Amino acid sequence: PEAKKARLGSSVKAPKLVKVASCNLNQWAMDFKGNLQRVKESIKEAKAQGCSFRTGPELEITGYTCEDWFLENDTFLHAWSSMADILRSDVTDGILCDIGMPV
Repeated sequence: PEAKKARLGSSVKAPKLVKVASCNLNQWAMDFKGNLQRVKESIKEAKAQGCSFRTGPELEITGYTCEDWFLENDTFLHAWSSMADILRSDVTDGILCDIGMPV
């Protein structure tokens, strides 16, 4: 047991502290342009606050209460377009982001 303890003691390191941003955004149903802008701003703010992980609402790209719009292919096309815009930009560099959209 002492030999095992000695081996583990040399390889075990204290976990690094991680700062997390939990974002509650004022998103509107089907307001892809406005929702995208607010998502990007929240990512920038999280980075400015020194966060390494940012999470947002489950439907932050489309907004809630889309109801029948979820039956339209355009809703998913616009959602993926917004996600592509985020990924093409450098806004997510240096931070892990959990971005909600209906997939």
